[in-house]
Amino acid sequence: MKGIFWLVLVVLGFHSFIAKPFYIPSESMLPGLRIGDRLVVTKFAYGWSFVSPTIPNPVAIFKSVVLRQQEDSWSVQIPFIKGRLFGSLPTRGDVVIVTPPGTQNDYIKRVIGLPGDRLEVRGGTVILNGVPVKRGPVHDTLIPVDTNSPCSEDEYPGARETRADGAMICRLPTITETLPNGRRFDTIEMGWSPGDDYGPITIPAAHVFLMGDNRDRSADSRFALTQLGLGGPVPYENLGGRAEFITFSLDGDATYNPLTWWGSLRSDRAGTSLHPATAN
Repeated sequence: MKGIFWLVLVVLGFHSFIAKPFYIPSESMLPGLRIGDRLVVTKFAYGWSFVSPTIPNPVAIFKSVVLRQQEDSWSVQIPFIKGRLFGSLPTRGDVVIVTPPGTQNDYIKRVIGLPGDRLEVRGGTVILNGVPVKRGPVHDTLIPVDTNSPCSEDEYPGARETRADGAMICRLPTITETLPNGRRFDTIEMGWSPGDDYGPITIPAAHVFLMGDNRDRSADSRFALTQLGLGGPVPYENLGGRAEFITFSLDGDATYNPLTWWGSLRSDRAGTSLHPATAN
């Protein structure tokens, strides 16, 4: 029993203070992250805060890995503590895990605005401190259609295509965005949506502004908590960690039968870095 106790303690400590696995349950970060991606989140990248401690739920882990069902880890309920221990601000463009104020749900979004920034969105273009963020070139992202990426007509009208070999793909209009620090990444643009016009606001001290890369399908800092968004700029202490890389990805066809697990793997996803490239 003593050995089990120490093993559990080590696992809890690792998950709370070093790194934890994370499962992508939505398409808000397309094209970079797809439903079924499993990734590593480092907990120490920005220091530690009251949202850091987590207890892994073995049942939830099995369901998310094998059955593509999202269940949160059990969270240690500790009182709100302002600030971070050994804290540092994220870099603009980082992909982060965040727990919005008043909730226990983890979201994954990208850091767009930092404390003191004057931010607005006009016609889908982010404007930081009076300067529009560079956008372009425009191109298409082709995503294979599978159970976890169904490319429904309601969500992506006209995007589904059949290739000559009979395979189904989802063709999504994509714009590369380059932030003021030179970090660039792809965003999906499906046309007008309520989040295409926002602000202007000044981001308060110790807060960050987060957005999903799938700009027209992401509830993020542009939307209120009652709209399942983040309620505006998010307090610094609500960041749970930084997303590092994809460990593996499943297309959604796995069942309880272990023989189905290998065939469900998306072989091209493992090892993909989640750190944005830097423009030359």
